[in-house]
Amino acid sequence: MEPKKLYRIEQGKMLFGVCNGIAAYLNMDVTIIRLLAVALAVCSGAGIVLYILAAIIMPVREY
Repeated sequence: MEPKKLYRIEQGKMLFGVCNGIAAYLNMDVTIIRLLAVALAVCSGAGIVLYILAAIIMPVREY
């Protein structure tokens, strides 16, 4: 079995597919990840910066 890797998943994406990829990696519902991302962005500006960095750094998973 190959190790899990973190990818952006652009299939059914909302913006860049970052939350979808994190949800698939953690085996969680994407809605929970999106709510956490919005809460982090609203509570501190760091959430927006982290999301943009993740969109740049994370590779795209092709199907």
